[in-house]
This record gives sequence, structure tokens and C-alpha cells, in this order.
Amino acid sequence: MSGARGLLARARRARDVGFAGIAQRLAQRAYFRTGAAELLFNLAFADIMTDVPQELPVPAAHLPRTRPMSIGWVSTPPAPGSGGHTTLFRMVQALESRGHRCILFLYDKHGLDVAAATAVIRQHWPHIDAEVRDITKGAHGVDAIVASGWESAHLIVRYAQQAVRRLYFIQDYEPFFYGHGAEHEFAAMTYLLPFRRIALGEMLDGMIRAETGLDNDVVPFGCDSAAYGPPADATVRSGIVFYCHPGHPRRGYQLARVALRLFHQQHPDQEIHVYGDAPRKLDFPITFHGRLTAAQLNDLYGRTIAGLAMSFTNITLVAEEMLAAGNIPVVNDVDLARRVLPSASVRWAAPTAAALAAALGEAVTSSDIDDRAAAAAASVVGRSWEPTKDAVVRIIEEEVYGS
Repeated sequence: MSGARGLLARARRARDVGFAGIAQRLAQRAYFRTGAAELLFNLAFADIMTDVPQELPVPAAHLPRTRPMSIGWVSTPPAPGSGGHTTLFRMVQALESRGHRCILFLYDKHGLDVAAATAVIRQHWPHIDAEVRDITKGAHGVDAIVASGWESAHLIVRYAQQAVRRLYFIQDYEPFFYGHGAEHEFAAMTYLLPFRRIALGEMLDGMIRAETGLDNDVVPFGCDSAAYGPPADATVRSGIVFYCHPGHPRRGYQLARVALRLFHQQHPDQEIHVYGDAPRKLDFPITFHGRLTAAQLNDLYGRTIAGLAMSFTNITLVAEEMLAAGNIPVVNDVDLARRVLPSASVRWAAPTAAALAAALGEAVTSSDIDDRAAAAAASVVGRSWEPTKDAVVRIIEEEVYGS
């Protein structure tokens, strides 16, 4: 191709993709050339485990039950609205409410601003009193230390080398956060560590068991039914809702995008509400709400008919929140998932765009929308995080005090 023809071809491509497309291509080139992907890998090179230790030092004797425990929790610095941190901090609150002392050992490979992280926690999770420390300064002064994600398990091996009880509160099957490469293996190896594993729900327990053959302590998946509930009786429902998280593959954004497009083609009269992160490259109309509080979410769930609740590494909290508000969640069908979410009001669908769109379509064209909404809300009445918190407290106390 001649120089002139090449320039003309590039000009046509630039015209076709527009300014946004040009910006994306420039950003992609810079992303790969600068190694920006490393920013998403939140472990310093020296903090990565080189092997799985078969044993780690533990105290020679259990703590007397007359003494309150000191519990360390290892985590990344939380961002406002983080669901994973909210669940974790519920467990911290449960330990504190029983008179135990908790310390949050946070980590940022670029350097942790302890004051800033503490301010975020105090503002957005004011119900916990835990002291905040930088784990790279050491993780001493605790009777037990709890990993909350695969990176934190590596950090415990590195920075908590003293005799201590080690546990692992697992909310997702994290190897599936990645393609089958180094990150996948870094996550998978943590399940082999000599930690006491606490799996959130039977689905996650089954996934870990299938890959490792190891047993786990299983605690029930909870629902904050105090914050979510059905709307006033006169409320007229219409449309559907979708929680959007394009940056996390486990949330199935690309699949949801195709499914929602197909749903719109089949039901153009039904409004599609989207909340969370801004969606990308949609060629059908939506109403975007951004990030919402629990009260705002409950209102949105309560005036829509159904919702798309996607997750491939454990059941999403969104599904039970929708149920509590009388919204019918359409959930991608994954092995073992039905054991965690037993409500008959859930609409399970194969992870294809056609199946998901059909399930949403069936919900919005139903002749008994109000009856279905009432049954959905009734199916989770009384559900809470209290059984989960009680189970986690019992397991940690048993580990520190002895059975």
C-alpha cells in the first residue's frame, strides 16, 4: 500500500471510530508500552510467595477463655461502597461487639497512607472501632490473623511469621478473577496454605473442594433485609435494573451487554436502569443512575420488575437485595449456586445472551407481576447477616481458645 493510500485508510478508520475510539487506541498503546497493567497487581515482587509452606508457627497453647482476643484482619484499603469490605467489616463488628479487639492491617504496594485509610473507614464504616496499621511494618500483637483475599494470604506468610493462629475468610473463588496464568496460580496456591479456611456459602465451599479436595468451615451467605424491603402497595412496577461493573470480568459485563441489547429489541417499551460504574459502548437506550445508597437502591429495585444479577465466582449480594424489594433477579446458572440462593423466585438462566434476555422478558410480560413480587420479598423475610457473624465468631474463638 502506498503512503498516500495508507494515510487515507487511517483517516477513514479514525472517522469511523470517532474521537472516543481514537482516545481508546492511544490509551491502549500507552497501557501496554508503559506496563500499566502492573498497577492492577497489588503485590510487591518481594511479597509473593515462592512456595506453599506445609507448616507455619502457631502458639504452643490456646488462649484462656477469660482473656479477650486480639484479631488482625488483612485487607486492601477500602473504597467507599465496597461490598467485599462491607461484608468483612460486618465480621469485624461482630468480634468487637463480643468484647474482642480488632486491628486492620492494610496494604498498598505503593505505600499506605494510614491516616487517609483510617478517615475513609471512620466515615463509611463508623460501626467499627478497629485500629488501622500498615502490615509491612509487621503484624505483631495479635492472637489470630485473618486473610480476606488471596493477596492478603501472601502477606500473612511474609509479615506474620511469629506464632499466631491463621485463618482465611473467603468471599469469592478468586483464581477465576483471572485468565489461567500467573495471577490464577498465585490465588489458587493460597487455598493450600495451613490456614483455617472460612468459606462464605456452599457454592464457594464446593468450588474450593473441587479444586483442592480440602474441607472448609462453611458460613451462611447473608442478606441485609433490614435495609431492603418491598415498596408501598400502590407502587406500579416497570422496567428492569442492572448492576454494572465493566472492570471486573467476574461480573459478566460483556455478556450482560449483549443480553440487554437483545432484551431491548424484544421489549423496547421496558426501561433499562443501570447503576454502578458507567457502561461502555451501548447502542440502546438506558437510564444511568451512577452509584446509589442502600435506600436509593431499594427504591430502584422496588419500582422495577426484574434485575440482572451476574457473578461467576460466588453469588452476588445484589440478588438477595433485589428479592427483598420484590424484584425478580435473573441470575447466571452456575454449579452449586442454587444451594446458596434457594428462593423459588430466582430466575436461573444459562450464561448466554438469549437465555438471560428470555428470562428478563418472561418476568416483564408476566400476568401476575405483583404476586410474584410479593412472593419474592416473602422468600427472604428475616434473612440477615447475624447467623454469618455468629458462625465466624464461633470459628475464630474455637481456633484461638480451643474447642
